[in-house]
Amino acid sequence: MADAPILGGAKKVKLDDAAFGARFAGPLVHQSVRAEQAARRRGTAATKTRAMVSGGGAKPWRQKGTGRARAGSSRSPIWTGGGVAFGPQPRSYTFKVNRKEQRAALRSALSLHAQRGSMAILDAAAFKAPKTRQALDLLNDWNPPTRRPHPTLVVLAAEDSAAALSFRNLARVAVLTAENVGVTDLLGAASLLVSETALDALSARTGKPRATEEATA
Repeated sequence: MADAPILGGAKKVKLDDAAFGARFAGPLVHQSVRAEQAARRRGTAATKTRAMVSGGGAKPWRQKGTGRARAGSSRSPIWTGGGVAFGPQPRSYTFKVNRKEQRAALRSALSLHAQRGSMAILDAAAFKAPKTRQALDLLNDWNPPTRRPHPTLVVLAAEDSAAALSFRNLARVAVLTAENVGVTDLLGAASLLVSETALDALSARTGKPRATEEATA
C-alpha cells in the first residue's frame, strides 16, 4: 500500500490501493489525454467561401470572343482575392469519453505518482496569509532545487485561497483546483502536491474511498 508524506510534519497519509494503486491503463490514458486536448482547442479557424467575399458581382468579361477562358466572377477560388474552396470552418473538436473510462484514466495517473513517490500532501491550513517564501521552503525541503528541474502540480480546494496565492508565482509550478485537474495535467507534472481537502475531492472523482492517516514509526 502506497503512502505520501505530509510536508512540514511527521505524519504520512496511507493511500488507498483502489484509487492510488491501480494498474496503468495505457489505452484509456491515451484516449483521455486526446479528449482533454481536443476539448481545449478553440476551433475558430475560418476562411471565406466565394459567397462570403465581397465584390465579384459583375462578369469580368463577355462569355465569347475574347480568346480567354470564360469567367463568371472575380471571386472564384481560382482567382487571386477570391474565396477559398474547402477551407476550415468553425467547429468543435470534442469527443466523448465514458465516465468509467475517465475514472480509470484518472486512477492510472494518480497511481503513477503514488508508485514512483512523486506525490506529497500539503497542509493548506498552515497558510494563514499568502506567502511565497513559505511555499518555496516547503518545496525545497521536499524536493531540493537540484532535483526539481521539472514542473510541479499543486492541487488545492477552492477554500485554500491563501495557499493558491502562495504557490502560483513560483517558477514551473502550476496551481489547479481538484475539480479542474485532468489526466493531461497529472501526466505533465513531475511532482504532485495535494492538499488534504483536495485529496478528498480527487478520491471522490475516481469513485474510490479517501486515504487515511497514520503516524510514522
